[in-house]
Amino acid sequence: MENFQELDLIEPLQRAIAAENYESPSEIQAQAIPSILEGRDLLGCAQTGTGKTAAFSLPMLHILSESQNTKGRRVPRGLILSPTRELAAQICSSIETYGKFLSLRSTVIYGGVSERPQIRDLKKGVDIIVATPGRFLDLMSRGFIDLNAIEFFILDEADRMLDMGFINDIRKIINKLPKKRQNLLFSATLPSSIVQLANQMLRNPVTVEVAPETPTLDAIEQRLMFVTKADKANLMVHLLKAPDVSRSIIFTRTKHGANRLTERLEKAGFPATAIHGNKSQAARRRALNGFRKGSYDILVATDVASRGIDVDDVTHVFNYDLPDEAESYVHRIGRTGRAGRSGVAISFCDTSEGHKLRSIEKTIAQAIPPDEEHEFHSPAAMASRNDRKKSSKGGGRRGNNSRGRNSRNKSRGKSGGNSRGRNSSRRKSTTPAKKSGEGAKRRGGNRR
Repeated sequence: MENFQELDLIEPLQRAIAAENYESPSEIQAQAIPSILEGRDLLGCAQTGTGKTAAFSLPMLHILSESQNTKGRRVPRGLILSPTRELAAQICSSIETYGKFLSLRSTVIYGGVSERPQIRDLKKGVDIIVATPGRFLDLMSRGFIDLNAIEFFILDEADRMLDMGFINDIRKIINKLPKKRQNLLFSATLPSSIVQLANQMLRNPVTVEVAPETPTLDAIEQRLMFVTKADKANLMVHLLKAPDVSRSIIFTRTKHGANRLTERLEKAGFPATAIHGNKSQAARRRALNGFRKGSYDILVATDVASRGIDVDDVTHVFNYDLPDEAESYVHRIGRTGRAGRSGVAISFCDTSEGHKLRSIEKTIAQAIPPDEEHEFHSPAAMASRNDRKKSSKGGGRRGNNSRGRNSRNKSRGKSGGNSRGRNSSRRKSTTPAKKSGEGAKRRGGNRR
């Protein structure tokens, strides 16, 4: 499909698409939108960065606009559930962008902020609600949300919803919805739990599966650095001094780890901010906005927040801790190499993370190239890559983590703080640059 005109969307949506400089539909958009416009339920398997938000938002706006009743009070007719506050806000922002030439009204509902503005919007009347399950269920149970007119029900990032324990909340909400409605379920993966939920929720659905786009990973230079847990912060500070690291996201496993690393980076002179589940929504929004606007060059995040981060010009992603779930690795590094740019993803691996590394490499069907030419290289951590007896609890004997004085001194003798050492001359430049042709489907980004 060459352009959006072939999708037969109404003129106000075509105008909004043109204003966003979208040139041609992504694979998920081209496959899903026609079926949704026909009124079919849909099961979409697509990861972040494939354009799935537009894939469900555009046809929903088309149908709701066509059936809009201009008389009387507005009642919710579209409901979108999202696992995180950031993603809910991002979806609502996209809907407002796509629907800016329509008279439909939308609002976003999530916890961590005052409920008063949300209740005020609901009382005024809205056509579309984007929400996280917890706050939505609370307001629904107190009578602030009328679900009797819902025509569209969309569950986004369903696998993440189940991982975060929202399944009971989702079922409670589904039980309150009208029997006659159109259902869309999107998930990055299709484990048995998602298939079971889809069977309960969808009626004779169209199934659309879009594999992660190869150009997305091809645009990212992946590297692996073996290091002891104690030396991770030192290595992180060292790498951030490289001139080509201009805007980066660092992923940690825990909230407290994110806070400790942020404090360390700030003491080292790097403008950094953290985003994780323990932060209030207002604080998370300030951090994310500050990162987008350039007030901070570094965003330290946990996986809970990772799917809501949508910034096109991230040059580097650092996996300070490897993720517990191998699929999260793809989501994490997908924050760079976007909108036709190239990017760099550097992962740290300590002695306790060898099993995670093996799982990641199995998932992406490739070995991540190791970079041993840095002063904090740990042979013990490197050995854990092939040590199948090592468990997630194991860290090896502490003594095995030492690099040895000779190793440290030899490495420090290398010139100029270039952690890439002798391999650097064989690598392409890591400075992100605009790509042309097939990878640039939107001038300025087409992957909401």
